[in-house]
Amino acid sequence: MNKTDILHKYPPIMENVLLILHEFQNNNPHHYVSENDLAMIAGYLNVPYSSIYGVVTYYSLFSLTPRGHYIVRICNSPVCQMADAIEILAALRINLKIDIGETTGDGLFTLETTECLGQCDSAPGMSVNETYYGNLTAKKIKRILKEYQNQSIINNSSNHRDL
Repeated sequence: MNKTDILHKYPPIMENVLLILHEFQNNNPHHYVSENDLAMIAGYLNVPYSSIYGVVTYYSLFSLTPRGHYIVRICNSPVCQMADAIEILAALRINLKIDIGETTGDGLFTLETTECLGQCDSAPGMSVNETYYGNLTAKKIKRILKEYQNQSIINNSSNHRDL
């Protein structure tokens, strides 16, 4: 869906800004909202650019920089911290060879933290894009990441067929 179509799905009122921003970001292959997107949204809603920028920088689920195909978010809530989220974050750093806020060299994964994933009963938890994983261990982390890497290899090989 193109950006103009996304905008016209919603009446041009500020109450729709989060819906519009989410759609712009979700329709971007690099999972971010560009400065041009912010200007386009501000123009459509007839508000200052700074208003849209403020919304994007306030909410941690939005990004102004390109991210990987898979966004890995580790829960940083007190409940997850008590359930060894620090160990899970260490396992993610080791397996992905990146730190928080970084993207792997192949553009596959970006590692982020979030304040709460709302799944405290299965702490520690993380999400990969929209999929939640709980009751994590370092061993589970390795298996989950491998599944995403394998899925990416399969998807890439099906897009590159010899003729």
